[in-house]
Amino acid sequence: MKNSNRTASIVAAVLLITSGFAAATPPVPGPMPPPDNQKLAHDIFKEIVEVRSVHDVGTRGVADILVRFLKAAGFTDGDIHVLPEEKYPDQVNVVVRLTGKGKGKPILWNGHMDVVEAKPQDWSLPPFQFIEKDGYFYGRGTSDMKDEDAALVASLIRLRKERFIPDRDIIVAFTADEEMGEEQDGMWYLLREHRPLVDAVMAINPDGGSGQIENGKRLNFGITTAQKTYVTFTLQTTNKGGHSSEPRPDNAIYELARGLVGLSRYEFPFKTTATTRIYFGKTAMTQTGQMRADMQALAAPKLNVEAARRVAGDPPFNAILHSTCVATMLSGGHQENALAQSATATVQCRLMPDETVDGTKAAIEAAVADPRIVVKPLGTVLSAGETPPNPSLIALVQTVVDSMWPGVSVIPDMSAASGDSIFTRQAGIPSYGIGGGWNDINDVRVHGRDERHEIGDFYSCVEFTYRLMKELSQAE
Repeated sequence: MKNSNRTASIVAAVLLITSGFAAATPPVPGPMPPPDNQKLAHDIFKEIVEVRSVHDVGTRGVADILVRFLKAAGFTDGDIHVLPEEKYPDQVNVVVRLTGKGKGKPILWNGHMDVVEAKPQDWSLPPFQFIEKDGYFYGRGTSDMKDEDAALVASLIRLRKERFIPDRDIIVAFTADEEMGEEQDGMWYLLREHRPLVDAVMAINPDGGSGQIENGKRLNFGITTAQKTYVTFTLQTTNKGGHSSEPRPDNAIYELARGLVGLSRYEFPFKTTATTRIYFGKTAMTQTGQMRADMQALAAPKLNVEAARRVAGDPPFNAILHSTCVATMLSGGHQENALAQSATATVQCRLMPDETVDGTKAAIEAAVADPRIVVKPLGTVLSAGETPPNPSLIALVQTVVDSMWPGVSVIPDMSAASGDSIFTRQAGIPSYGIGGGWNDINDVRVHGRDERHEIGDFYSCVEFTYRLMKELSQAE
């Protein structure tokens, strides 16, 4: 995923990691698969983590490994489609189908095979070696999301080995280049060019896992039903420049700086959605005092602005209460003794599902309040609305969660980050983020240094994937 998709405090996580504090002891894992399926999942996981499937290399190496395991288990060329994108031949996608009885439209599962780059000098362990240490599997992709890829393959193979015939087909799409720009995204490519292979009644995206842990305690299990839209803008000022010995009031850097200060003071309107109202209502039960009362207020259809403002004092909750834009990069000038001829800022925005790029651009222009600052969106921007929380699906997931981790509540949530569900939602396929992994909210290592996955949790993630895949394949 392009960023962590849970409402955990990333700042707190970074502080804990960089200060060397140890995370709390993880809770006892849930049920695990049979030993032979554990070994299979482990072997798949190890092989694909040790492939450096970053943007510049592509996903062919991981695709080859997954296809090899699937064919060894009896899946045929008719079941498996290997689909490199014509413009980007190293960005390879794999679609595999477990054929059912045809009693309903298929269920689609999708997971990306690429990872963000990891520099060896930044890690304490080699990032593209699969290392078992202190109860964890280490390596780039161990939590985003080669763990879930291995779980999907191991679950498909287990179902086939058991001669299980689902009521509806189970489709799994392993895709390329999710971590980079939209143009090369494998899920978008499959929906544009090979829609019949991935068409489904719903899509399940396990990217990043769904469970949250704090201080060794399981908090809740999320179903992501909405994602904010990822869009980047540049803000640029230009000037004729001149000699630094003769400064003038029309200074490109100062003009841009004043505009950025204006943007920093701007607050997008607060709002709630069907997803976040349920989320706040259920999360309120874990809070006390004013925070509990405010979250209960945010569960109501009519927005309570003052409650929203107080809850937004917590950055993770702020991120799901309105759109946000923040300056992330600056550049300007060309020589120390010359007045800058241009200055540019990069501004990263995350938009609520019902908001538009044009509307956000207008809001930024109003906030900077300077017509000399040119605001432009970068690249291709895709957005998708909310998938309405489905009570039947939530109840089914709750049943599976109860069988694994009794006492944990299933809660719909909205991700402040973006991922491949944007493409399936835009294509009209109801899409849900549901993964069996659990994340310690105080030790988030996705995209970061020494990424890892607790060993017992990985195996229980494999078991959860198998159970949910089996349940969802039924005609009801």
